[in-house]
Amino acid sequence: MSRRTTQVPEQDPRSEIIRHVVFFSAKNPDDIDRIVDGLSKLAEIPSVKHFEVSRNRNEDRFGNEVDVIVYAEFEDDAALTAYRAHQIYQDCIDIVRPLRDLRIAADF
Repeated sequence: MSRRTTQVPEQDPRSEIIRHVVFFSAKNPDDIDRIVDGLSKLAEIPSVKHFEVSRNRNEDRFGNEVDVIVYAEFEDDAALTAYRAHQIYQDCIDIVRPLRDLRIAADF
């Protein structure tokens, strides 16, 4: 049985949308709504092209480590850098970091 993979063709990095995905787990399940509320403030950062935050709806028999997902899109590296440098980003870290265990981020 062969496995098929698809690769996205290389694009001009100056015109490529950056997709930013972050997974969080809560130290206490009672804090998931507070994490979602805290992360929701990130949508107010001007350099964000598209932003979503949601509870994880997946019920996986192998593990349910992820409680909250953030998905954002940025026009370019400069927009992502501006997002991470914004005061709202720091404010969200201050709210969410004490409430979470796991944080895994990826950009593509």
